[in-house]
Amino acid sequence: MRLFTFLTFLSILFLAATCTQSSINLRKLEGTWLHAHEEDQEGVLVYRPNTYAFPPSRGRTGFAFDRAGLFTQYDIAPTDGLEGHEGTWKMDGDNTVLISLDDKQEPDYRLEIVSLENNVLKVRRLEK
Repeated sequence: MRLFTFLTFLSILFLAATCTQSSINLRKLEGTWLHAHEEDQEGVLVYRPNTYAFPPSRGRTGFAFDRAGLFTQYDIAPTDGLEGHEGTWKMDGDNTVLISLDDKQEPDYRLEIVSLENNVLKVRRLEK
């Protein structure tokens, strides 16, 4: 009876440990994402990989996540190209990423990852 109780306890402990892991597959997050503003809905921003066949636009912002925690935010430059701002990223809870830019031209912020499926990243931008 004690063995059964012990094994039940271990099973519950294992289930609890696996439930607390991040639901975001970080490998899918790595790469360069550009804003597909045409698809935004109700405060949720939509991003697609930079290899996606976007419709014509007057410029697209975006960002890149590197495996080592490096982050680059791409803003539209004065010459209509992209201007990169480097920084770092780290998970801040199960579905939130904390972004900190090195140049401090804007305050740190968080991205709540609403979903990451089929090469579509949906986020909400939150202030720190």
